[in-house]
Amino acid sequence: MMAGKKSFGALVRHKRLAKEIGLREMAKKIGVSPTYLSKLERDEFPPPAEDKVRKIAGIIEHDPDVLLALAGRVSSDLTDIIRERPREMADFLRAAKGLPAEDMARLAKRAHKVKEK
Repeated sequence: MMAGKKSFGALVRHKRLAKEIGLREMAKKIGVSPTYLSKLERDEFPPPAEDKVRKIAGIIEHDPDVLLALAGRVSSDLTDIIRERPREMADFLRAAKGLPAEDMARLAKRAHKVKEK
């Protein structure tokens, strides 16, 4: 893990505490036991499935795609897009690798405009 980058569990715990949400309250909202959530926050369990990661993201008000990535997962809608056009998407992602965030944002904006035509 890179320096300064929190683990999935540590980030969830930090955000939960910052929002003053109790462990039991959050566990109930997610649909898991408080024991499971506690172990998840201590990284004793791997991150949960996408639906639970999305619930967590909503509760702690964190970008779901970022939280999914931290959990080592990719949003199911993205995997569907890649499956539809695997060669083109692989080429596109490899070409975009290493670009600064602002350049990637410009590419995304341009893609939206092209789609609207």
